[in-house]
Amino acid sequence: MTARIALVTTVDLPVPDADETMLLPHLPEAELVCWDDPNVDWSTYDAVILRSTWNYHDNLDAFLQWAERVSRVSTLHNPLETIEWNTDKRYLADLAERGFPVVPTTFVDPGQPVPDDVVVPLDAHLVVKPSVGAGSNGAKLFHGDEAAARAHLEALHASGKTAMIQPYLAQIDEVGETALMYVGGQFSHAARKAAILSRDMSWETGIYADEKVVGTHASTAERELADAIVASLPPLAYTRVDLLPTPDGPVVLELELTEPSLFLGLSEGAPERAAAAFRALLS
Repeated sequence: MTARIALVTTVDLPVPDADETMLLPHLPEAELVCWDDPNVDWSTYDAVILRSTWNYHDNLDAFLQWAERVSRVSTLHNPLETIEWNTDKRYLADLAERGFPVVPTTFVDPGQPVPDDVVVPLDAHLVVKPSVGAGSNGAKLFHGDEAAARAHLEALHASGKTAMIQPYLAQIDEVGETALMYVGGQFSHAARKAAILSRDMSWETGIYADEKVVGTHASTAERELADAIVASLPPLAYTRVDLLPTPDGPVVLELELTEPSLFLGLSEGAPERAAAAFRALLS
């Protein structure tokens, strides 16, 4: 019997993601399946690979319950334990404790006051966003407007979300953000993303902010940091490490292990590399 792979997306995505459009011709065992389609029999798939489930943050509990059910009847990639850890950006605190440089982040739970040492930075250039989010949903940049920053934080709390407060690292406006893609634990390629929050955002799909992305070559420092992080993780189908530049070297903005775009169209051979890594999961 031919093995079957589910590449998991959502009913809310109006057209297939570009990654999946490029991946499917190289992975005939796979088909697109929606995590939020109640009629899917997940036990019929030998591997279930999360790809464009970009609405998970709207109902994280339901998404994690779905992932747990799938894990009982098939093999989920990336695995449930990784997804549970990675869908809340409080994992940044874990990375920092393990010695990796990350964007300085203060987490403020609903009902919790802003810590005293963050009150002054609130009057600086900073980002306030939810700890559970995807596609820049709920993320806002504030330029010295403490009242507006507090209002957004309170709005996040009112919706039951933990808020994150981060300094805005201005070098992103000049250099951009570097995303390093790994498939099957091996480095594949890198992409350079232009700043999103400092310009007018557009939402063509309705569920994530449009990005301006080009292929790039990661610097030695970026590769060393990303390689070290990947080496510290369990074996995974894919990893995307998002880094920001600082005068002291790159720092981690996000570690994408749940539903990242892999920007397969930006590097020759990337769709084939991803297909080979995903096919290897069957064995």
